[in-house]
Amino acid sequence: MPTGVSDSSEPEPARPGVAASIWALEHAQDFVSVAVGVVLIVLAATLAVSGVVGFVEDVRTHSVATAAINLLDRVLLVLILVEIVHTVVLSLRAHRLAAQPFIVVGLVAVIRRILFLLSNENIIPTSELALLIGMVVAFVAAYLAVSYFEKPDPEEGSAPARAPGKKNPPDTVEPSGG
Repeated sequence: MPTGVSDSSEPEPARPGVAASIWALEHAQDFVSVAVGVVLIVLAATLAVSGVVGFVEDVRTHSVATAAINLLDRVLLVLILVEIVHTVVLSLRAHRLAAQPFIVVGLVAVIRRILFLLSNENIIPTSELALLIGMVVAFVAAYLAVSYFEKPDPEEGSAPARAPGKKNPPDTVEPSGG
């Protein structure tokens, strides 16, 4: 017997004009995201090749230590770009932003800055180094907090939620309801 209340949790269908506009905007967003991802990959590859070429040139003209520091700086920058591309891919798949990739990008950027400061022969202000170390601690804490409290996406077929502080034993299969 109809009760007048819908049993599904889906929203009512939108008008055709609004639905078409939403469809167009979603596909335009996907196109722009793919274009940004391709540009970032090309930039990362260019930086990686440039870093290797610069390393070879630096070894010829400077010390190996200087060359290694410059190469490490480039490699960490490439890692930041790859993490941003990863974020774009996750956004395309799930149509939502995940916090962890942004936190990882921030963490790598701070570590890159610390390594740059430590590689120079200049005196590093204690306050700047303390601030950067504090940022590393904050990023790691944020990553752990987001990882712990993030709810799994039911569409990804992830494991059932676990009790706080409890880990599911490896290689265990939990029965599905049925």
